[in-house]
Amino acid sequence: MEMLSQLFFSGIITGVIYGLIALGFVLIYKSSGVLNMAQGELVMIGAYVFYTGMEFIGLPVWLSFIFTFIMSAIYGMVINRISIRPLIGQPLLSIIMMTIVLSIGLRGIAILAWQAEIWGIGDILGTGTFNFLSAVFSVQSIWGFALALLGMIVFWLYFQRTKGGLAMRAIAEDHQSARGVGVNINAIFGMAWIIAAIVGALGGILLATTAGVSMDLSYLGLKVLPVVLLGGLDSIPGALVGGVIVGIAENMAVGYLDPIITEWGIVGGGLRGVFPYVIAIVILIFKPYGLFDQKRIERI
Repeated sequence: MEMLSQLFFSGIITGVIYGLIALGFVLIYKSSGVLNMAQGELVMIGAYVFYTGMEFIGLPVWLSFIFTFIMSAIYGMVINRISIRPLIGQPLLSIIMMTIVLSIGLRGIAILAWQAEIWGIGDILGTGTFNFLSAVFSVQSIWGFALALLGMIVFWLYFQRTKGGLAMRAIAEDHQSARGVGVNINAIFGMAWIIAAIVGALGGILLATTAGVSMDLSYLGLKVLPVVLLGGLDSIPGALVGGVIVGIAENMAVGYLDPIITEWGIVGGGLRGVFPYVIAIVILIFKPYGLFDQKRIERI
C-alpha cells in the first residue's frame, strides 16, 4: 500500500510538470496550428541558462529564475523572428519541418555552449521531507509541484481572459480571417513563442531539480508529446489532465513492471523512457482527438 501511494502521488507531481511543458506545445498549436518539435530543446536550454545564472554568474536563486525567464523571452522572440515569421502563409508542413531543424540546431548550440556537461543544481527550493498518506516527498518536489501548477493557472487565465489569448485562438482557426479583423499575426506568433520558451524553461528547471541539468532534458521535454495527444492539442486544461494521467501511468509501470531498486528508491529501467510512447500509440488508435480537443468536421 505504501508503494502504491508513493508511486501515485509522485506521478501526480511529475505529471503536473509534464503538463506545464505540454503547455508550450498547446500554445504554439493554438496560435499557429503547428506542433512545435523543438519544445524539448527549449526545456533543456532553459535549465542550462538557469544553471549559468546561478553558478557561473553567481546570482541568487530567485534572481536566476528572473534571469532565465528574461533570456527565454529573448531567444523565444529571436527564434520566431528568424525562423518562423518568414514562413507565415506557407504550408504548415514547412513550419513543422522548421521546428525539427530548430530542435537539431538548439541541441548543437547547447553542445557548443555547455559542452554537454551534466550538472546538479542542488536543493534550490528547500530541504527536508513531507509525509502524506504513507508517501514521502521532498519539500523541493512539493514546491516544484506548486510552481508548475501556478504557472499553468496563470497562462490559462491569460488565454481565457485577455485579448491576446483570444487573438491566438482566432489565428489558429484562420490566419486570413484573423488578419481581416485587425489581428497582428506577427505579434501574436512572437508572444506564443515567448510564452512557450518561458514555460519550457520553468519546466526544465523543475525537472533539473531531480534529473540534473543535461542534454537528456531535451528528450524529457519531447516525452510530454503523449500528454498533448491525450489531453488534446487545443486544450490547456487537457495538458494538465493528460500530464497527470501520463505521470501516474509511467510511475505505475516503472514501479510494478520494470522496477530497479536503489538506495534512493525505485528508479525505472528502459520502460520509463518507452512507456509514454506506448500510451501515445494507444491514444492515437482509440482517441485520436484527445480527451478535450474539439473534433473538427468539414461539410462538403
